[in-house]
Amino acid sequence: MLKRIGVLVVIVVLFVAMIVFTSNNPGSVEIDYLFGTATTSLPLAFTIVFVAGWCFGLLSVSIYVLKIISERRRLRKALSLSESEVSSLRNLPLQDAD
Repeated sequence: MLKRIGVLVVIVVLFVAMIVFTSNNPGSVEIDYLFGTATTSLPLAFTIVFVAGWCFGLLSVSIYVLKIISERRRLRKALSLSESEVSSLRNLPLQDAD
């Protein structure tokens, strides 16, 4: 519940910041691409760059998380194998050391 409220507060703060930024920067900007140019408003250009950066960050983090999940799966299998080996060793009868 607290996590949802925190996410909602962050979204509202970002939305308010976007409105304030948009109202204070009504100008336009020309963007030069490799094959041409485009003219757009400054807030739209910043929003597109922000979203692209957010997506790149999300992709980078997801690759790291997938590596961690893979390692976790491997470690769980090794733990299961070790536990079964210990269990089988406990069930062996003790032999006299004559």
